[in-house]
Amino acid sequence: MLLAANVVIALVALLHLYFLVLEMFLWDKPAGLKAFGQTPEAAAASKVLAANQGLYNGFLAAGLVWGLSLGADGRGVKIFFLSCVLIAGLYGAATASRKILFVQALPAAIALALLLG
Repeated sequence: MLLAANVVIALVALLHLYFLVLEMFLWDKPAGLKAFGQTPEAAAASKVLAANQGLYNGFLAAGLVWGLSLGADGRGVKIFFLSCVLIAGLYGAATASRKILFVQALPAAIALALLLG
């Protein structure tokens, strides 16, 4: 079960690295516009906010990678960062887009369940 948890945690970390790239570097490019359903004008107006959000996603990914790198000693770190991802996903789903529930919160919940199970 721990192996499955670590695989899903690694996938969640990679997903958040992808969010970092989209939000920090591709926000106003075709890939970012498509991913977030933005117009070029809206993306230009929110580019700095998106970059800040991307940075936070990078911190979440870094925390998960840190937890994985600690092996068995990283359980608490993984629980903390997965909880942060889950809470952020639930908040994003409630306030921004329901899609975030499935893209961010659900993978974190699955990883957390596998880790705690």
